[in-house]
Amino acid sequence: MSSRTTGIRRRVLVTATAAALALSLPLAGLTSASTGSGGLKPNVVSVKPTYTRALKAANSVRFTCQDVRVGHPLCYNPQQIRTAYQVTPLLNAGINGKHRTIVIVDAFSNPYAWGDIQAFDKTFGIPDPIFNQIAPQGVPAFDINDADQLGWTVESDLDIQWSHAIAPKANIVLIDAKSDQDIDIYNATKWAVDHNIGDVISQSFGEAESCVDPKIDKLQHAMFAKAVAKGITLFASAGDDGSAQLNCAGSTYIKSASSPANDPLVTSVGGTNLVANTTTGAYGSEVAWHDAYSGCGPDATYGCGGGGYSNIYARPAYQQGVANASATKRSIPDVSYNAGVDGGVLVHLGAINIADFGLDPTDPSIFFIVGGTSAGSPQWAGLAALADQLAGHRLGNINPTLYQIGKTAGLHAAAYHDITVGSNRFGFLDASNNPVTIPGFSAKIRWDAATGWGTPKANVLVPLLAALSH
Repeated sequence: MSSRTTGIRRRVLVTATAAALALSLPLAGLTSASTGSGGLKPNVVSVKPTYTRALKAANSVRFTCQDVRVGHPLCYNPQQIRTAYQVTPLLNAGINGKHRTIVIVDAFSNPYAWGDIQAFDKTFGIPDPIFNQIAPQGVPAFDINDADQLGWTVESDLDIQWSHAIAPKANIVLIDAKSDQDIDIYNATKWAVDHNIGDVISQSFGEAESCVDPKIDKLQHAMFAKAVAKGITLFASAGDDGSAQLNCAGSTYIKSASSPANDPLVTSVGGTNLVANTTTGAYGSEVAWHDAYSGCGPDATYGCGGGGYSNIYARPAYQQGVANASATKRSIPDVSYNAGVDGGVLVHLGAINIADFGLDPTDPSIFFIVGGTSAGSPQWAGLAALADQLAGHRLGNINPTLYQIGKTAGLHAAAYHDITVGSNRFGFLDASNNPVTIPGFSAKIRWDAATGWGTPKANVLVPLLAALSH
């Protein structure tokens, strides 16, 4: 299939059989019984978008959370984020993702996805994208009383709306895995890669790397290699529990890098707290992500942004000679982006309107403030779509270029906001209600295991990616 998705602006929910018939694509899926003796041990892949209600000021296009005088949490709209990260000059020059396709992989189904994009666009004056929603393996009927499914609708809305906000002319394809088991996520992503659905893939989910069955991990890495060989650029959020991840039973936290962000073929996106002008969006400052709304620990010295050193993957060549990176292991994150709930992004959530408040899911005035590293992965995917457009071709694995820029005198400061304050050490209460701290990593000059190289100065970084990536 062509790397572009064509058609009118629409929402299309396609089941497995319908997708195969309409696109002439074969159906294939891996199950726990299809890999030989012993099968697989699937594990739940988690999302953790944190959200709170955003109230709109009376007789105004602004939300009360955009007024610093009102108090916290604060929030940002697309125009403000574009200004803070210097995306606006690119959009003004016509670099807007046109003729590029961003693939968002999530789980279950979000029946409100298309309506939520339309409400988002209407509110912020953005043209609707060409949008398709595909469920290659089929999905269960949406259950608004299922907290797990509801959480994934928040994730998918965040992902599609904010990748679109950064690359407003790019086509958006939402791929729904039939569940949040890692084998089903793998199957859905593999389907998108096998059928060349898009130029960029964003994955805003993760699990402790030790919880991934080694067979699945091997298959996943091979699938990522196939994607990169096709020129597809891969992103994944680094996690929202600092240096920790839930253990495989979901009963406590362990120090761990997150999968799939740990894969060297994937660009891992960590988190920051962005301080920008709540009217103009002018950039102020950033620190490693921590805020009271995200439950990272008992006080502000604890951090939320995922990062650390893999015990599965060896150091890739592009990390050689990087201060603070491991000499032997894959180190993450590669880059970062705003992830705070205090200073989060505005998202229209139709399912939450009904489930939490009994409100009209189509009401365009009802928004939520959403945070997490899952906000960064799709926005970086949007930046990659801009770079693809500027280059005139797909970029594939951009990590070697990101590190080349970071290691080059004069380019790092021009292309990145370097985050040097904060850490991602994580705290929680154990089963006996005792406080536990998992040591993390401090933000430092240039690369570090809390924020990577930092956040983008897009008007410099995107042209560099276009010019230097092969």
